[in-house]
Amino acid sequence: MDDRVERGIALLARLEHESLSLAETIDRLEAVTTDPTAIRTILDEAAVRGIIERADGTVRPRSSQYLRFGRDVISKDGEFSCKRCGSSLSTGYFMDLEAGEIGPFGSTCIRKVTGRE
Repeated sequence: MDDRVERGIALLARLEHESLSLAETIDRLEAVTTDPTAIRTILDEAAVRGIIERADGTVRPRSSQYLRFGRDVISKDGEFSCKRCGSSLSTGYFMDLEAGEIGPFGSTCIRKVTGRE
């Protein structure tokens, strides 16, 4: 399976939200891919695997394996552009998931993507 799909499913499994609108979920998944077909595949496969529940435009993550900063979210110094907002970064934050690394993000965007804000 496409590694974007596996990383997207891994991201959905680690979100810190009780529920999200479909639009909010897609916003999070755009950290992995902006391809509508891949996003649809991620959502479908995550539902089949029991990672999320989908109903009436709402997505509910079924896991409580939240990301831990310092272990699952790591920082790297260098020259980066935030994957979510495009800002220039001297420190990038990356989600280190079993399916692969997602990032870089700035300090505000990493909190939004993970559901801490």
